[in-house]
Amino acid sequence: MTTETLEPPAERAGAKLPSHFGWIYAALMVTMLLSALDQTIVSTALPTIVGELDGLSHMAWVTTAYILAATIGMPVYGKLGDLIGRRQLFLAGLAVFVVGSGLAGFAQDMPQLIAFRALQGLGGGGLMIVSQAIIADLVPVRQRAKFMGPMGAVFGLAAVAGPLLGGWITDNADWRWAFWINLPLGVAALLISALAIKLPRKQVKVAFDYLGTALMAVAVTSLILVCTWGGTEYDWTSPTILWLGAVTIAAAVLFAVVEQRAKEPLIPLRMVKNPVFSIATLIGMIAIGLGMFAVISYMPTYLQMVYGYSATESGLLLIPMVAGMMLTAVTSGSLVSKLGRYKGFVVAGMLVMPVGIWLMSTLDPSSPVWVLCAYIAVLGAGMGLVMQNLVLAVQNAFPQSEVGTATSSNNFFREIGATVGVAVVGAIFTNRLTDHLAGIGTDFGGAGAESITPAIVRSLPDALRDQVINAYSDALLPIFLGLVPVILVGTVLAFFLPNRKLRDDAEHAPSH
Repeated sequence: MTTETLEPPAERAGAKLPSHFGWIYAALMVTMLLSALDQTIVSTALPTIVGELDGLSHMAWVTTAYILAATIGMPVYGKLGDLIGRRQLFLAGLAVFVVGSGLAGFAQDMPQLIAFRALQGLGGGGLMIVSQAIIADLVPVRQRAKFMGPMGAVFGLAAVAGPLLGGWITDNADWRWAFWINLPLGVAALLISALAIKLPRKQVKVAFDYLGTALMAVAVTSLILVCTWGGTEYDWTSPTILWLGAVTIAAAVLFAVVEQRAKEPLIPLRMVKNPVFSIATLIGMIAIGLGMFAVISYMPTYLQMVYGYSATESGLLLIPMVAGMMLTAVTSGSLVSKLGRYKGFVVAGMLVMPVGIWLMSTLDPSSPVWVLCAYIAVLGAGMGLVMQNLVLAVQNAFPQSEVGTATSSNNFFREIGATVGVAVVGAIFTNRLTDHLAGIGTDFGGAGAESITPAIVRSLPDALRDQVINAYSDALLPIFLGLVPVILVGTVLAFFLPNRKLRDDAEHAPSH
């Protein structure tokens, strides 16, 4: 295998940022925002979409298709970036995302929309990974933290802004603009990136891991189907879910066997032996998967059903979490660059996060909403200290030639953790809520328990409304309390995270 000897800027001792780095960074931030935004932007537009396209039975797939394709694409982009170079791969992923967005806006039925959402996801998953890896190519590790922090905050912002933007577009324009809004921003980012990003293109004979990729895709698809269908479309003990679970396990085992023998493994299993990678990945799966996504997924429901806020208002009330995240992410990024160490910030974040989760478990229907917002801000502050510092730690632990694979693998497992975490929390919440509502024993003003909406709750007689509100509160908040010991596992792991000094340049990067 032959490569060019030209090194990326960050690999050269004493390298300075490109004079046009500001434009590159802006383009990377925009693409990161767009790719993360499209995981959630359709959530509030879905009722309108399925109504116009007559696709109620396929509604979940509008979101699942994007997440599934993005998750599968992450390790592929990471590995290919290390093998053939990242510039062309980034531009290709951005082009695929833009084309998928445009086609999704023109979809005439649900199968078309689902297919185009999958195309979007194939591009979007790469944008999340390659954006972070390009920063690693252009910025020495020691300086990288101050640029990675805002990228992590953008990810959190997108998780909250997506539903808000999707709802506003649906109410004031047309749901198709939820996809078309990506076109001007995506094209602008594509043009800027094509002109400004200058990275060497490696001339290699690629020994790509096709069998490993196929097995990974099967394992991820079956796992996400288990998490999506379990407890909703099918009972957890149904033959369909049990077979999918068996396929997940079998494909994962075969993937591990293949990766040990592959010449260029998609996810090298030796990375798991690296304590920085294994501990940082486990913390990310626990803290981000269970911490951030559980709150973002179910707090809007709590705010609507318990406090009576609209969908838009409930989304806006999550802004304190984003504010807390952005404040600590940007601040810690700057401090990490100065100090050259990351562990203290990760430990601090993992001490703050369980406090935020515990505080939220102490709420009740009479708690002032400002108190709830303050508790959410505490959780966000903890996440801002953790999210991108974990990625930075992983990148610092591997040579430049493997930074894409390491970054994508870390993000890949974090996405898996988020998918499983949200599914588990959702299943527990649904079961508890069903039991509490059944105990009330009423038709809720003509609606069944499965048909209760915020409007129906507000129209109920005072006594009955209080019972329903208490049912939602009693069903969700104890789950947050149960999450505290799980998050504390991540806290304990944080103390064992090696505190390696950040390199001033890409020293130890192998010569090709």
